[in-house]
Amino acid sequence: MRMSDHPSSLPPFLLDILRCPVAVRSTDHGPDPGRLRLVRDCWLVCDDSGLKYPVRDGIAIMLVEEGEKWRSTAEADLPVPPPAA
Repeated sequence: MRMSDHPSSLPPFLLDILRCPVAVRSTDHGPDPGRLRLVRDCWLVCDDSGLKYPVRDGIAIMLVEEGEKWRSTAEADLPVPPPAA
């Protein structure tokens, strides 16, 4: 089975170290801004910035343009798996 045949989750340790590139620059969100939550096993959501980053084939796509594209999409409406760019 190819990785692209199903949603790919991230190893838990990556959630501990990855941060939203927009929110991490802010001083308004406490001592650890930009923390991400894994949603639907293939999306990283930042509550501080509202950006949503897809995880494609096990790789987090942490581009600001990509996160902005999905900002207004409700978590329940995020496509699984994320579409190709």
